[in-house]
Amino acid sequence: MSAGPAGAVPATVRRFLGRDHGLFVDGTWRPALSGRTTDSVDPATGLPLARLAVASTADVDLAVDAARRALADPRWRDLSPLQRGDLLYRLAELVEAHADELAVIESLDNGKPVAVAKAVDTGTTAKLFRYFAGWPSKLEGATIPVSPRGGLRILNYTVHEPVGVVGAIVPWNFPVSMAAWKLAPALAAGNTVVLKPALETSLSTLRLAELVAEAGFPPGVVNVVTGDGAEVGGAIAAHPGVDKVAFTGSTQVGRSVTTAALGNMKKVSLELGGKSPHVVLPDADPVVVAEAACDAIFFNQGQTCTAGSRLYVHSDLYDAVMSAVVEQARRIVVGPGLDPRTQMGPLVSRRQLGTVSDYISSGLEQGATLATGGGRPSGLDGALAGGYFLEPTVLTRTTHAMRVVQEEIFGPVLVAMPWDDLDDLVVKANDTPYGLSAGIWTNDLTRAHRVAAAIKAGTVWVNCYNLTDPASPFGGYKQSGWGREMGRAVLEQYTETKSVWVNLS
Repeated sequence: MSAGPAGAVPATVRRFLGRDHGLFVDGTWRPALSGRTTDSVDPATGLPLARLAVASTADVDLAVDAARRALADPRWRDLSPLQRGDLLYRLAELVEAHADELAVIESLDNGKPVAVAKAVDTGTTAKLFRYFAGWPSKLEGATIPVSPRGGLRILNYTVHEPVGVVGAIVPWNFPVSMAAWKLAPALAAGNTVVLKPALETSLSTLRLAELVAEAGFPPGVVNVVTGDGAEVGGAIAAHPGVDKVAFTGSTQVGRSVTTAALGNMKKVSLELGGKSPHVVLPDADPVVVAEAACDAIFFNQGQTCTAGSRLYVHSDLYDAVMSAVVEQARRIVVGPGLDPRTQMGPLVSRRQLGTVSDYISSGLEQGATLATGGGRPSGLDGALAGGYFLEPTVLTRTTHAMRVVQEEIFGPVLVAMPWDDLDDLVVKANDTPYGLSAGIWTNDLTRAHRVAAAIKAGTVWVNCYNLTDPASPFGGYKQSGWGREMGRAVLEQYTETKSVWVNLS
């Protein structure tokens, strides 16, 4: 077992990592039916971290059956809204009580700095469960004044009911918080869930499943199956016993999920890729912008769907901003997540490191200039020699014909371009298949609103970046997804609206 720097891992986490991790089905832990297992790998060392069960379609069948039984079980079905909220609130408290432990697990399994894992991943998870704990008692219907034929006196009202069994498939970049993005609203609305975490980063979700049981959720309400995305995720998406699939991941895989879901016409919500424009107007402060631009792309090793990966700087500020960006990028400390000095950890896997490195090579072959980065940081030897580390990378002299400008890289690679004409800037900002997010930096309120209105994106940040909140909806335009996460809007994804007509004549 690889566990980072000596003495940095609490005993509770070492015990957790040291045991074989099964599937959580119907309230119990069990091995995969095939007996197959695999290693979860520490991306800072490339060495095994823990052993996971590898599920098959047969295991998915068992998990879906358990979720369907739980849906009809009076222990879940007959809970009052306040009781359902109490369970979610209890889970939020347990996440907070174990925040340090969860953050260390997340850091070891994903690679991100442990401070980020605690503030963002576990912090967001607790906030999500707490926010949605208030919703079960507020899922109100409406009475509607209708005008039926024949002069009948009709009472027409609507009620919101759970969709049923939700298949939730989540990615590896924010493992436990992405799980909570699905679980919190699904459970608040009274559904049951079969959850598949990414095989690369399943550990924090498995620990969360233990907390779900400790919080008192009835057996089968939450089931967690680990395994290969194509086999297990595909089986969940296609399963006739699943009523809705909620997926976060790449646009390419999102298409496959949608195709698989057509079998029983299940509901589908998708939070997919992005290639977010980060726009700097001529009145912005270059120093402030440089810091924000670096944070927008290098946060979480650039493995963020909202990463500010395309930086457009007005030509009057371009040299000053890019000089500051490059200088700051070179100062970023790259290292293992448990080292308190680390500001950017390794990429999640050898495969992802290869993918990002190939994009950098592609950019250079197509004429981009390497302003900084592009290789392995120096000084990461010894136990870290096999880690998946990459320097913060900045490419300049890029054009819209380049793959690095058009395609999502999902790594710490910034492409930068100057601009002069605002209308042309908007055209370029919208010149991708994606529309997840965008950032704007200016003190000109009129121009800020004009650009925000013109950019086709589900979230636009003005003089800030990468802010989210459980109360605010999040999602994308175009090929960045269907539907919204969080806020009141997400509950539409997890409920059915029933219209009832009563003849009072």
